[in-house]
Amino acid sequence: MKARITEAIQQSITTKQAILSDEMLLDQIETVARACVDVFRESGKLLFCGNGGSAADAQHLAAEFSGRFYFDRPPLYAEALHVNSSFTTAVSNDYGYDYVFARMIEAAGRRGDILFAMSTSGNSPNVLRAIEAARGAGMQVVGMTGAGGGAMRKACDFLLNAPSSDTPRIQECHMLMGHIICELVEAALFTPGRTS
Repeated sequence: MKARITEAIQQSITTKQAILSDEMLLDQIETVARACVDVFRESGKLLFCGNGGSAADAQHLAAEFSGRFYFDRPPLYAEALHVNSSFTTAVSNDYGYDYVFARMIEAAGRRGDILFAMSTSGNSPNVLRAIEAARGAGMQVVGMTGAGGGAMRKACDFLLNAPSSDTPRIQECHMLMGHIICELVEAALFTPGRTS
């Protein structure tokens, strides 16, 4: 067991080292953080969606923005689209699970808002429909995927594709990138004298 423990930790380190050496991905993380700052300065919001572990990650990241990250400050409007179980089950029953995120985007998404669409494969049908709905609402879309990007690669304004095809490693990288973005946004918006 210990050999597998050390192997898994090393795989996680190796994947994160790959992010560290990818200048284009680092630039994309910075660009997404700046886009989020702009959205909040215009009183917009961030919406998050994903399935399974990505749903948990979506909820976690939304909470970091709407609660607090490193320090006390006003809350930022961020929400994970699956947290209302009555809505989720009603839409799944009445329209089909593929529409569960798109339907909420039609209700809550506004021009200029940002959708964080999370899918390790980049091919989740309900996430792809959410992207379509977000585009229809005039929102920007940040795709968080694995190395290949799947169908989301060409569907998103910004792509944060973790350099792995292993689901746990991808999700660990999504949390790392999400935490970095939250830290940068919080600092830009609430550090006295800081403008970017």
